[in-house]
Amino acid sequence: MATPGDSLTDKLAIKTPLFTISGYVVIGVILVLVLVLILFVSVTVCVLSRKRRSRRAKRRSSLIPVASDPIAQFKDADRKIEQIQIQNAAELKTLLDEKPRSADRNRSQDSELSFASTSGSGAAPPEPRDLGWGRWYSLRELEEATGGFAEVNVIGEGGYGVVYRGVLPDGSLVAVKNLLNNKGQAEKEFKVEVEAIGKVRHKNLVGLLGYCADGNKRMLVYEYVDNGNLEQWLHGDVGPSSPLTWEIRMKIAIGTAKGLAYLHEGLEPKVVHRDVKSSNILLDRKWNAKVSDFGLAKLLQSEKSHVTTRVMGTFGYVSPEYASTGMLTEASDVYSFGVLLMEIITGRIPVDYSKPPEEMNLIDWFKSKVAARLGEEVVDPLIMIQPTPRQLKRVLLVCLRCIDPDVAKRPKMGQTVHMLEAEEFPFRAATQAGQVQR
Repeated sequence: MATPGDSLTDKLAIKTPLFTISGYVVIGVILVLVLVLILFVSVTVCVLSRKRRSRRAKRRSSLIPVASDPIAQFKDADRKIEQIQIQNAAELKTLLDEKPRSADRNRSQDSELSFASTSGSGAAPPEPRDLGWGRWYSLRELEEATGGFAEVNVIGEGGYGVVYRGVLPDGSLVAVKNLLNNKGQAEKEFKVEVEAIGKVRHKNLVGLLGYCADGNKRMLVYEYVDNGNLEQWLHGDVGPSSPLTWEIRMKIAIGTAKGLAYLHEGLEPKVVHRDVKSSNILLDRKWNAKVSDFGLAKLLQSEKSHVTTRVMGTFGYVSPEYASTGMLTEASDVYSFGVLLMEIITGRIPVDYSKPPEEMNLIDWFKSKVAARLGEEVVDPLIMIQPTPRQLKRVLLVCLRCIDPDVAKRPKMGQTVHMLEAEEFPFRAATQAGQVQR
């Protein structure tokens, strides 16, 4: 009896009608064809994939630019920053030397400063930690510039810290402010805030040149203004007559108003100064006012105790609504400017306990004199040439408008500038023919 295997073998051995070949041969041919097909498909796929990869590589190489957009923008920003810093240094040397220079002379010195700052100073090149504006200084650089923060180089002290006079390797003068309140100050927030303040540029605002954050140290590097501050010239020992004539005082007042107007109305988002006072108004040798310390209250993110101490330290300048709201706004700056304008006119500090009780508070004494039509008595007696009645009356009214208890009635800083600059505002002058002329 035949087994199943034998019957299958017999069947495969039988010749098929196709070319009279056996079943074994047919199966072998089919297997060979399948293997050849698989090999062909695999080779084809490999060839196509290689071609695709080569095409992609060529496409990528052709699309890669010489410098990416962010890098190009960064380099452009660096070039602009360098130009600004060189210009600041040239202007500073002009003030110190007090020598007129032609445009060609300025250009040649600018190129010399650029060469000195990049190669001739011997200082290490700036580290790649700049924020898009200004310079990131190391603590060692600032220590060398200020002589190890020597006491002989101290040029000012305040609630924010100590200010030192410094000399950079290229010979330019700077003011280095060592901030005292550094508790909880995150380095990232410090960088963001300083970058925002550093981008603020106006001829009546002190320029921020750079910054330093090393460990718990936080420092700001400002342009150096070498003629002291308004407080020193108003209340210091200047002799029997003040060098601040009425015209110079009005120039300082208008310059200060323009700086504050730029902070309030020329920036987005706007900046509120929060500490307008005479010691924060720096003066150059041409009596141009430069407002300093703007934005630092926000920068420091001060604790409540520090804010309270700071407000008490500038008692007399702070607006009355601060007591009820606890917030300092643009209107608060306008109020403080009104007090500052009174200080410029009278030569008196906002609160003077050495005066009789009725004269102790500058605002109350000022208002009483104006109400009694004795405005000429408020003018600083150290001013040798007194203002005309029209000039005085205009400025007195500006003061009263700025310190209006109703916040809504106070003018904007831009309006204040116009009121101070207008020769006839807010009066009408009668001509000789009897006609009325604005």
